[in-house]
Amino acid sequence: MRVDGKPEGLRQSMSWLHTWSGLLLGWLLYAVFFTGTLSYFVDEINDWMRPELHVSVAQADTAEKAMAGMQKLAPDASSWSINLPDERHTAVEVSWRPKGAAQGREGTKRAQLDASTGDVIAVRETRGGSFLYRFHFELYAMPRVWGRWIVGIATFVMLVAIISGVITHKKIFTDFFTFRPRKGQRSWLDAHNATAVLALPFHIVITFSGLLLLMTMLMPWGAYAVYDGEPQRFNAERRGMQAAPAQQGGPQQAAREGRGEGRERKAAEPQAMAPIGPMLQLAQAHWQGGAVGSISVQNPNTQRASVELRAERADSLLLGRAGSQKVVLDGVTGTLKETPEARQPSAAMAVMNSMVSLHLGRFAGPAVRWLLFLSGLVGTCMAATGLVLWVVKRQPDRRKLGYTPKGHRLVEVLNVAAIAGLSVAVAGYFWLNRLLPVGLEARSNAEINGFFAIWLACLVHAALRPHAKAWLEQMAVAALAFALLPLLNVWTGGAGLWLTLAHSQWSVAGFDLMMLALGLVHAAVVIKLWQRRKKSDAVAVSAVRQGVASQKTVLQAPESQA
Repeated sequence: MRVDGKPEGLRQSMSWLHTWSGLLLGWLLYAVFFTGTLSYFVDEINDWMRPELHVSVAQADTAEKAMAGMQKLAPDASSWSINLPDERHTAVEVSWRPKGAAQGREGTKRAQLDASTGDVIAVRETRGGSFLYRFHFELYAMPRVWGRWIVGIATFVMLVAIISGVITHKKIFTDFFTFRPRKGQRSWLDAHNATAVLALPFHIVITFSGLLLLMTMLMPWGAYAVYDGEPQRFNAERRGMQAAPAQQGGPQQAAREGRGEGRERKAAEPQAMAPIGPMLQLAQAHWQGGAVGSISVQNPNTQRASVELRAERADSLLLGRAGSQKVVLDGVTGTLKETPEARQPSAAMAVMNSMVSLHLGRFAGPAVRWLLFLSGLVGTCMAATGLVLWVVKRQPDRRKLGYTPKGHRLVEVLNVAAIAGLSVAVAGYFWLNRLLPVGLEARSNAEINGFFAIWLACLVHAALRPHAKAWLEQMAVAALAFALLPLLNVWTGGAGLWLTLAHSQWSVAGFDLMMLALGLVHAAVVIKLWQRRKKSDAVAVSAVRQGVASQKTVLQAPESQA
């Protein structure tokens, strides 16, 4: 491209690329960033959206109560899996596989147990935070592969926008310390620069790691070439497993399998299991005080019973979940059988695990998780200010034209619906979770359909209302809806913030605090918009008065001259 007959420089080219790459997919990127930020608290959202779980309060003997509950619930199952409560889960999450069950998820049964009694808790049907998490990287109402491709392309565009933005703003780090309020376009640019630089390492890591998570789908050719068109072998090796060998036929193989099944039936005779309490003490002594987070039992209530205890909150940045400390004990005698060591990954796999852990926040404790959430909010604000800046930069041209071009008006409407409207829709999703009848058929689908219906209503509202009023009204609704969610929680049978803090139910308390934080952020925006509107109204009234005064002067001039 040329400007005044001269070749366009690198910064000018990057400015053009940054502007249009940020706009064309900016609305989708904003939705991906916002729902991804909320997904840092996906477990907390899941707990809050099932208020039946709020009665569950962890006790010192929760593990014993959970094992007793499984004895009632599935005594003849081939395996049990028990996840004990922690700061992100209020109840005991259990799953089991009945004997002869189908492979995979189809053959797995799940339930929630009261941490204080071991009884099953009947919970409402809801997708909870999992819907927001899935929407973040595969959208909705389309084949998953299509959704992931769309998000993958948008993520690549996001990386391009970040890099081109850094190149475009040669004084970006200097401008970070400069903010000029009430300066129109200059103020919006300062806000965009500040939010971009404040969490720039986070933005780069979260975008690049997101592409790595979709790597085998976006660029599968290497795995196909190296593994002879069998990518499942690559995925198995990447996870530290081996692909299942082909089955060998023949009478001798069948006879060996028959003898093996006979030995299994003989060894799997009923047998009472040892109490879990001494096993927990043995594991904690081995870990020098570490708490137990999960219990896995193979062949429960048989002579072949084995118990695996895994340490709480032991996800490793380099090893992922494979880095958790664990011990394996004999389920009948309670004696220690082995202490498996984590499989050391290759250098490439360690880098991959690090990126995945950073993107999903699996390694993060409460403080780091809140830091990631706040960084996500900053990134969301960066995307929002960039979209608004596109409109603000073109306002002088619109004033010269004397009207708003249809393309500019379309961007205005989409900005309001994508930013303020999404906040209203997310808050409405949480409200619908509590207001819809518990026994409603296909209840989880009704919540999701309500989310999109509210979002569509916000789009229509933005198209019908003046631009400034649409911003103010939708932001005000979002602020009020988020701020009132803790009260809605109490009103609809959930545990109040004062109770969850007293009982250390941090999953429910964390959600209420997150909603209050979002309410405050949106309220701050509403105050700014209201002040700006009052100032605009005052300027308009002053202009009208000046016009009236000038007209009076013109009318009175002949009389004075006479």
